[in-house]
Amino acid sequence: MRKLILLGTHGIALVIGFALGIYALPILIAPPSIDQAQLESSAENALFEAEFTKDLAGSDFLHWGTGKVAVSATKIVHMGELAPGPDYIVYLVPEFVEDEASFNAVKDQSAAIGSVKTFDGFISEIPQGIDVGAYNTVLVWCETFGEFITAAKYR
Repeated sequence: MRKLILLGTHGIALVIGFALGIYALPILIAPPSIDQAQLESSAENALFEAEFTKDLAGSDFLHWGTGKVAVSATKIVHMGELAPGPDYIVYLVPEFVEDEASFNAVKDQSAAIGSVKTFDGFISEIPQGIDVGAYNTVLVWCETFGEFITAAKYR
């Protein structure tokens, strides 16, 4: 009986430790934050602006974003916060979506812009050939776990 209790408690500790590791690792390996002045100057020539909010259907206490998003012809600038997590990708999406199922339905029509490695603001360069006017939403997605993080409709 004692071995069974020990096995159970150690198993629970292992699961909790693994979950905490998945949450903490992106924070520990994140590059230095981008300077606020650099974020603001990068957002000056924005064609569109929008807001990430926590009140979307696909957002929860572990998957959320807040703050201003500025979209220009050459970059996407976020000034705010994202819940930390692994393998975040910023997308341009042709229609507003606010959960995993809705994004998966239009993912093949969306443009992957780049990785997000910082959680208190980011700048993503838009690859040549992508017309921001062909889309209306910026979305942050966790590629590894297929999790919706946040989205903002900019037009």
